[in-house]
Amino acid sequence: MPKTFEEFPGVEWVEGAGEFIKIDEDKCNGCASCVKVCLAGCYGISKKKARIKSLEKCMECAACWFVCTEGAIDFSWPPGGTGYRSDWG
Repeated sequence: MPKTFEEFPGVEWVEGAGEFIKIDEDKCNGCASCVKVCLAGCYGISKKKARIKSLEKCMECAACWFVCTEGAIDFSWPPGGTGYRSDWG
């Protein structure tokens, strides 16, 4: 059964996305760009490094990967039929 959240109408998340985002702590400089750009609040900073708090509301936009100047975020879209789906494509 897909999950929905009140703050994101018209969107559902389908279980089974697997691990599609990883952070390389050795490359992360703690700049918090990923925290600032993520509309779903997936990231936080702990011990001067970015950490994934939860990917439950991740919209798979890849903005975190794009803004990471150190290349510390490894991003790949989840397998088809899982993860983020919206009424808008």
